Amino acid sequence: MTADNTALANALKAWRFLYRRGFIEGFGHISVRLGTDRFLLTRHSLALKADADDFLLVDMEGKKLSGRGDLPGEYPIHLEILRSRPDVGCVIHYHGMYSTAFTTSEQTLKPIHLMGTLFHDGVPVFPDPRLVSNRSRGEALAKALGPHRAVLLRAHGAAITGASVEEAVGGAFLFEENARRACISAGLGKPVWIDDRTAAEAGNELLENRGPFRRVWAMVEAEDQEQG
Repeated sequence: MTADNTALANALKAWRFLYRRGFIEGFGHISVRLGTDRFLLTRHSLALKADADDFLLVDMEGKKLSGRGDLPGEYPIHLEILRSRPDVGCVIHYHGMYSTAFTTSEQTLKPIHLMGTLFHDGVPVFPDPRLVSNRSRGEALAKALGPHRAVLLRAHGAAITGASVEEAVGGAFLFEENARRACISAGLGKPVWIDDRTAAEAGNELLENRGPFRRVWAMVEAEDQEQG
């Protein structure tokens, strides 16, 4: 199996895994870099059942090269992040119920759980709630993301990055889990966040051993085998 075929196979597994858990539900998409000049992107209005043709092949100018269906309206999210961040191999955009709540409250989302320390360097908030439907907005979002692993879009959603599909899926899963725990804590009173120094030490340790990403991907693989 070629590297491109492996990337596509993993993207399909990731799509089904996230869709079943409510990350997508009709709103959201995944992109996967192929080399330096192309990427795969889920088509517009893709449901749970997906196959290879549902991942569109797109060039770095945003032109669809092949695949079934239309580009999603917010393809500039993926295009501009991938253009500006050569270290990123996968981008996931979704409308997280818990994480997005922190863009419409007085609380700032920070690590409150061990796995949330993966994002210890901060989660910027892009202030424009409108659809990222043109390249200028995509460029602005990529600038807001900067060197971070994730960016929240105010009253809209989140964009999670990773060097690979496996890393991005693990990141999205654990990012939303941290946000869910933070929402629960906020409902009980004032959240007690992990302090910055501890979060940095714990997060760097997790990033070095890669354990969280391997564990989530093992869940993806097991579920894919169970579902057939």
